[in-house]
Amino acid sequence: MNPISYIEPVFRPPSEWKSLILQVTNGCSWNKYIFCDMYTQDNKKFKPKKIDNIEQEIIDVAKSGITTRRVFLADGDAMMLPFKRLKEILELIKLHLPQVSRVSSYCLPRNLSNKTVDQLTILSDLGLKLMYVGCESGDDEVLALVEKGETYQSSLIALNKIKQAGMKSSVMILNGLGGPELSRQHAINSAKLMNEAQPNYLSTLVVSFPLGEQRFAEKFTQASLQPFRQLSQQELFSEMEILLSELTLEKTIFRSDHASNYLVLKGILGRDKVALLSQVRLALKQPSDVNLRQEWQRGL
Repeated sequence: MNPISYIEPVFRPPSEWKSLILQVTNGCSWNKYIFCDMYTQDNKKFKPKKIDNIEQEIIDVAKSGITTRRVFLADGDAMMLPFKRLKEILELIKLHLPQVSRVSSYCLPRNLSNKTVDQLTILSDLGLKLMYVGCESGDDEVLALVEKGETYQSSLIALNKIKQAGMKSSVMILNGLGGPELSRQHAINSAKLMNEAQPNYLSTLVVSFPLGEQRFAEKFTQASLQPFRQLSQQELFSEMEILLSELTLEKTIFRSDHASNYLVLKGILGRDKVALLSQVRLALKQPSDVNLRQEWQRGL
């Protein structure tokens, strides 16, 4: 019997596949993004889980004999919980699961606006070591268009807080989010944000619409932009070339290996910048010479 009761579906970063998923909230408190269909089901209305239920589940995990060294706090918005509640949860993990060496969570930049660096440092000392921050873009026009509820500046402030608190950040940028018309500024300003923030990890995914893109495309029409369409494979590579060319990262682990990507890229920036750019330029000029994912191999 599973010691934890989940409200499905539950999402987690790919790198957390070995982690214990502890669902401390359900759904997402913002949930207005026109590009995200993760928490749209009726049963995924945002709601924090009661602390007594969380404590009992942690105790049940300890009693079950499950051995885990990492815990991921789900759902998509655990960091919106008040500092006091997060501290309680981390203290319970430390008390009942002392072998856990790292706790992580998704983090919306706005979730840190009411948390001080000192508070985040306390959470870090209690084991919260990694924040997955979906910046999506560094371009304010794109961010407003997709109703992200964030800006370049709000993302930068949050990433700096994470760093000052001694935590690590893993940032995600969405390839193709601005469509063809805004592709270049999306890439350039995303690189600019990353250059200022210098995150520990950076990954790129390709924007996709499993439930259809009509709602997304309507925003472009309303903004008097060219009709939205998803970027072609070559356009995605061109956008990636601009992004990589503009990045001046010092020691960031870079991954573009999510199933949504055609071209798998892995390296450390800036050490591997030249090599990664060479791979992208080869895919642009001679795609038949590159091992690209076929459409049936791609997905969320």
